[in-house]
This record gives sequence, C-alpha cells and structure tokens, in this order.
Amino acid sequence: MLLACAINPKLEPRPRTLAQKQAIATHKPKPYPVADMNSETPSFTVQGPVRPLVPILLSVPHAGRNYAAQLGAMVRVPLASLASLEDRFADLLVTEATTAGARSITANTPRLWIDLNRAETDIDPAMINGFVRHGQPISAKARGGLGLIPRRTSALGDLWVSKLDAEDVGARIETVHRPYHHAIEQQLNALRSAFGTAILLDVHSMPPLDKGKDGAAAQIVIGDRHGKSASNRFTSLVGQMFVDAGLRVAMNFPYPGNYIIERHGSPAHGVHALQIEICRSLYLDHALDQPGEGLPFVRHVLKHIVDALSAEVAGSITAIAAE
Repeated sequence: MLLACAINPKLEPRPRTLAQKQAIATHKPKPYPVADMNSETPSFTVQGPVRPLVPILLSVPHAGRNYAAQLGAMVRVPLASLASLEDRFADLLVTEATTAGARSITANTPRLWIDLNRAETDIDPAMINGFVRHGQPISAKARGGLGLIPRRTSALGDLWVSKLDAEDVGARIETVHRPYHHAIEQQLNALRSAFGTAILLDVHSMPPLDKGKDGAAAQIVIGDRHGKSASNRFTSLVGQMFVDAGLRVAMNFPYPGNYIIERHGSPAHGVHALQIEICRSLYLDHALDQPGEGLPFVRHVLKHIVDALSAEVAGSITAIAAE
C-alpha cells in the first residue's frame, strides 16, 4: 500500500541552542576498536556528539566497502562486482543527521564478509566445513544464498571459491557481528537513559521497485515488523515526513524489517526500531553506482525526520510531566 504524496520539498531545520551547536562542532568520528579482516580499518565507526542531543541512533549495516586484498583469492567474481551486494553509499545518507546531533553506527566491513542484518544462526550449513546445526531450521534467506555469510546472488552466482571453515565464520561473528550489535545496545541504552525513549533508524537502500497496479512504485519502504518493533506514532510520523517531502512510501512491503530491528526494537521498554529502505535512484547517479545530484536532498529529509522524532519524544515527556 502506497501512502499518498504531497509535494513539499522545503524542509526547515529546527534552531539549536548555543550549547548544542558547540557540542556538535566538537564531536569526532569514533572508530570502534575491533579488528576487521583488514586490521588497519575498524569493522565499523560510531559518530555523533559525546553527550546525546537527540534520542535517535542511525544504523547503516550494509554500506561497508573495505574489501581487503585477501578477498580476491577467496571469491569467484571480481571484487568490483561485489558492489551489487552493498547498500551503495548509504553511509553518506546519514551524515547531515549525524552532524546535526544524532549518533550513527556505520559498517566498514562489506556485507560479503558477514551480514550484520542476519542472526548468528542464519547460516547455510552446505557452505561451511565442520558446521554442526543444532536443530535450527534453515531460513528462506539462507537457502536462497543470503544468510549470515552470503553464498550466492542471482546476478553473480556462487561467490566463494571453496567452503569456509567453521572457525573462520566463528571469528567473523566474534570480531564483527557481535561488537556491532553490542555497540547498538550501548548507544540505545545511553539514549534511553538520557531521554526516556530511544529510536533506532536502520538505514538501507533498495533497487528501484516494480510499479504497482496504479502505475507507481514506492521510493521509500518503512518496516516495523508489522507494528512489533516500534510504536505506530513513530512509524506514522516517519512515513508522513517522507510523503511531505514528495516521496512515495510503502509500509512493510516488500521489506518489513529484518534482524536488526527485530533484535533491538522493544517498544514496551522504550526502544523503538524502524528499517528504512531508500530507492537508490533517489541519491545515486543513473548507473546506480556513484553519489548523484539527489544525495543532498535525501540527506536533508533524513535530518528533518530526526528533528521531528526528537520533537515528538520531547513533546511526550512534556505531556507526561504536566499530568
């Protein structure tokens, strides 16, 4: 189902206090001290002010582009072709929101190495030497080749030259997957302690979708696992902000949200998580390969959404205090 469009491309930022501006100006990107397959690059980077200014955390798990040279001998396809597995340059979408006071966690490790939006157990045993499955069913995504360690894609075929060792997969989980999710938990706990509510926006990009019966295709898909990972007031607000920016929005189809929001979203405990899929044609060039002219606009829309969510949380706190 598409939400109606109302064109309103002018998005005005909310003014900030002097203290907020000073905190934003002095914040530095924080590389998380966990070894990646290339030890010179951290597996992910945390950015944002030391003291949280807004109750929002942005996660970008699929934009990693740190393809270490050693991968060339491990895969069947040219390293350049693996960009099709990425949410291409999605990390650039959150920079304005981050510099405006939100925190972000962006992966540097490529999705090929390990998929941060899959559970640790979401493994295709056929691709692992010495893997013992203890009764867990194989998910449809793993069977299709896109489990915790991507095995194949429809466009590229099989990705790995040979089966992987179970010890190698375990090391990827220990050094990349678990630290990423631990960092999300730490950040969300800090935001909830500071504001009483924390909101996770898990940012992804998608190829252009097929047009529906009405001749239109969604440009944004918001997933909340059908109401399980976030309060409807936050889901509806984000959807409306995209509509007000003139974009076509779908809810939960074809992307209802995956492991990250399932794991971290807990509305009953004051933590809300939304997955946001953004059509690559909105911010990449015509080849969907490099940043395009639409990138500044999408950045600004996301920043405006962060402002609106922050105001919504602040308004709730004020209303409760007044009771």
